[in-house]
Amino acid sequence: MAKSTRSNDWGFPRWRSYGKEGREAARVRLCDRHGCTEVGDRPAPKAPNSPERWYFCESHAAEYNKNWNYFAGLSPEEAARRASEEASGAGGFKSSAHWSWAGPGDDSRSRDEMRALSILELDRDADFKTIRAAYRQLAKQNHPDLKPGDKEAEARFKEVQAAYDVLKAAEDRRLALDATD
Repeated sequence: MAKSTRSNDWGFPRWRSYGKEGREAARVRLCDRHGCTEVGDRPAPKAPNSPERWYFCESHAAEYNKNWNYFAGLSPEEAARRASEEASGAGGFKSSAHWSWAGPGDDSRSRDEMRALSILELDRDADFKTIRAAYRQLAKQNHPDLKPGDKEAEARFKEVQAAYDVLKAAEDRRLALDATD
C-alpha cells in the first residue's frame, strides 16, 4: 500500500489545531450588578478615596453615576468658588470654544444673529428682504393692539421685535462696511 501524501489540514473543517496555543475561552469580567450578564468594563469606586472598584456594564454605570454631584457637601459660596477655579484653570471643566456652537460654517453671521433668525423662523441664509417680511408677518400676528390682554402674544411680539433689531443692526453694519470698501 502506498503512503498517502495528502495532509489532514486542508479545507474545512481543519482537522488539527490552529497552532501551539490552545483555543481556550477568553476570560471576561461580568457586570457586578446582581443578575446582569453584560460585560463589566466600566470601573466605579466602591467608596471615596478607595482603590477598590465595582465593574459595571454601560447601563449600570450610567445608573450608578446618575445622581453624582461634584459639588456635594459644599456651601453655595464654596461651590461657586470651586467652579470658577476649575473654569479658570487650563485643565478644568471649562468648555472650549471649538466645542460650543459658533454659528454658521461660513462665519457670515454671529451667534446672536442666528438666534434671531430662529426666533423669526428663518433659515440661516435668509436675505434681509425675507427677514423684513417675516418680521412684519410675525409682528402683525402678535401685536398687542390686535390681541389685547394676551400676555403670550405680547411676550412673543417683544421677542420678535428684539430679533429684528439685532438683524437690522447687523445689516446696517454690513452696508456701512460695504460702503467703505
